[in-house]
Amino acid sequence: MRVNLDHERKGWRGCGKTGNFWTKRVHIIQHLVQPWKPVNLVLAFYSGFLIEMEFDDRYSQAQRTKYDCLLFDLDDTLYPYSTGIATACRNNIEDYMVEKLGIERSIIPELGNLLYKNYGTTMAGLRAIGYDFDYDEYHSFVHGRLPYENIKPDPVLRNLLLNLPYRKIIFTNADKVHAAKALSRLGLEDCFEGIICFETLNPTHKSIVSDDEDDIEFVGPAAEVPATTTSSSQIFDIIGHFAQQNLTSKLPKTPIVCKPSEAAIERALKIANIDPQRTLFFEDSVRNIQAGKRVGLQTVLIGTSQRVKGADYALESIHNLREALPELWEVEMKSEVRYSGKVAVETSVTA
Repeated sequence: MRVNLDHERKGWRGCGKTGNFWTKRVHIIQHLVQPWKPVNLVLAFYSGFLIEMEFDDRYSQAQRTKYDCLLFDLDDTLYPYSTGIATACRNNIEDYMVEKLGIERSIIPELGNLLYKNYGTTMAGLRAIGYDFDYDEYHSFVHGRLPYENIKPDPVLRNLLLNLPYRKIIFTNADKVHAAKALSRLGLEDCFEGIICFETLNPTHKSIVSDDEDDIEFVGPAAEVPATTTSSSQIFDIIGHFAQQNLTSKLPKTPIVCKPSEAAIERALKIANIDPQRTLFFEDSVRNIQAGKRVGLQTVLIGTSQRVKGADYALESIHNLREALPELWEVEMKSEVRYSGKVAVETSVTA
C-alpha cells in the first residue's frame, strides 16, 4: 500500500504538537484488498521532505490460491453414465463400422476393443489401420442419434460451478456439436470459459458452426490443416497382429490427436495457456487420469470413491465436489468478509 500525503506546511493546519512530533487526524481513502482492520501509519520527515513508505501486501500473497484452472472432461463426468449416452454411442459406432465401412459385425466386438485399447478412441484406431472417412460424417452418425433427452438440467452442478472463482474449461474427445448439445441439456453452457474438443486438436479445412454453438466459446488454434487420408485398400489386420505369438511388426500410428495421448493433453494445455501444476483435471477415465498425472496435472477421478494410481482425489459423483475439495471455496469464503470499493479510514499520522 502506498501513502502519499501533501507535505507542504499549509497541509498541516490543525495539527497538534506532542513532544517533538506534530500529529493530525486525517482520512485516507484506499482500496482494501484484505479483511479490514485499523491502520496506524507513521510518516517521517527528513530535512523537511516526506519519506514515502511502502508496505508489502504480504496478506494478499499468503492468500494466493493453489489452483488457477479447473479442466473438466464432459461425458460421464459432468453427467452420469446412467444416462445411457455412452452405451448408445458405442452401439452407433458399431453400426457405422458395419453400414459405412463394410466391416463384418461378427468381428466388431474384438476389433473395437483392440482399437479403443491401443488408440484411445475407436475413431482414432479406425484411421490408424487404414479406414478413410469424413470426420464430420462420422460424428454426425455416431452422435446424431443419441438420446440427449436423457441428459437433464442440473441446477445443483450449475450453482457449484458458478461459485468456483477459477478458470473452467471443458476438454473432451467429442466433436463441438455434441459438446454444445450436452452442455445445453445440462444448463451449463455459460459456466465455462471455453471448450477444447475434437476440432481443436484435429483442425480440418471445414468449419461448420451449428445454432447450438452460438453462445459457447470453442478454444482452438488459428491455423487449420487438411485431414490426412489413407486408401481403404490398405487395411492393417490388427486382430491378426495381436494373434501372433511373437510380434514382429509395429502398430501403425493414427493421424488423430486425442486423450489419453500425452501429446494431446500437452497440446490442449498449450492452446488454452494452462499451467498443469496449478490445474485440477476432472475425468471418469482412469487412463486419461494417469496420462494427465504424467504431464503434471492434479487429478480428480469421477465415478468412484476408490482412488487409483494417478488420481489425487476420487469422487463418486461430480456433485461431491464441495465435500471432497472444500479448499476450492476457501477464497470465496474469505472474500465474503472483505470490504470492496473505496473505504474511508480515520488514521493517526505522526509527522
